Amino acid sequence: MHRRSARITGALSIVLVGSSLAGCGKEEPTRAVIPPPRALEEVPAAAAGGICRLLDYPSIEETTGVRFDVSAAGTHRDSNTCVLRSETADRPELALSVTKTKVDATVFKEEMTPRGGKSVSGLGKAAYRVTLAPGKDHGAGVEVGWLTGDGQMAKLRYLFPVGEDRAAADAFASKVVALAKTIDIGRR
Repeated sequence: MHRRSARITGALSIVLVGSSLAGCGKEEPTRAVIPPPRALEEVPAAAAGGICRLLDYPSIEETTGVRFDVSAAGTHRDSNTCVLRSETADRPELALSVTKTKVDATVFKEEMTPRGGKSVSGLGKAAYRVTLAPGKDHGAGVEVGWLTGDGQMAKLRYLFPVGEDRAAADAFASKVVALAKTIDIGRR
């Protein structure tokens, strides 16, 4: 008599195999068989929906040298946000937010650019970049903000892990600016 066994897959699946020997009165010891781990399928950042559709992991890694593999999108009133992280750590973190606005380039430059912000050329109607001080749960960071061609304010913020200082953020700022220039938001 043949027995067919179902194949159980998954990283935590365990199949216990045991049988008794007929006529011997002895039982074989029970054996645990653990299947090999399955490779995790990479899900693109765009799968989170919302503004995450504008981001993709390979382009970010190519531009910044940093690999992300988890994304989450959210909306609050007129703002759309996408946050990227690694599956294994809270930082670094990359966040893109886009908000509808009625401000023009002059108001953006005068009112929306944070203290210490430096002007960025070749990005939207007006743009800045600024380094951020370390916080309680993150290291220093870089923020790039710009007024898009279709009247939205966009911010791209990169936060380092705890322990990274402003010098690291200053050195990394050009990569965040380069990444911001690849994001297609209202180029008109």
